[in-house]
Amino acid sequence: MSLPLRAVAAAGLAVNAFLHLRVAGDYDGNVATISQGTVFRVEAVIAVLAALAVLATAHRAAAAFALLVSIGSLAAVLLYHYVDLGALGPLPNMYEPTWYTEKTLSAIAEAIAALAAGTALLLRPTRTPATTPEAGQPHGRHAS
Repeated sequence: MSLPLRAVAAAGLAVNAFLHLRVAGDYDGNVATISQGTVFRVEAVIAVLAALAVLATAHRAAAAFALLVSIGSLAAVLLYHYVDLGALGPLPNMYEPTWYTEKTLSAIAEAIAALAAGTALLLRPTRTPATTPEAGQPHGRHAS
């Protein structure tokens, strides 16, 4: 995963985390077993972990984790914007058919992070052929 793509993915995840933490307190009153504010805080922590992972390593697993976190978060905000699911198990009813600044910016940041992480997974680095220990030649080539 290239450093620019890692930085973009991490930035999107960091913005997502910041915005979820910023509004979490406003949603503490929406409670089933746990509050929507708690859900937002947990989401923020997971986004920070994914951002740190893509900054710390270029491993494909970090990019996959960042992609899953960002797509999951974007899917949740879109789902709860358009569909009234009601309360689901311990989750409160998080249906909210309005867009406001933090929600819009969070969705944009999640989409950008998903695009960066997804692109990083698709643009797999080209590996140079390994040399055979016996001949000292790249695989598939024979010394003449």
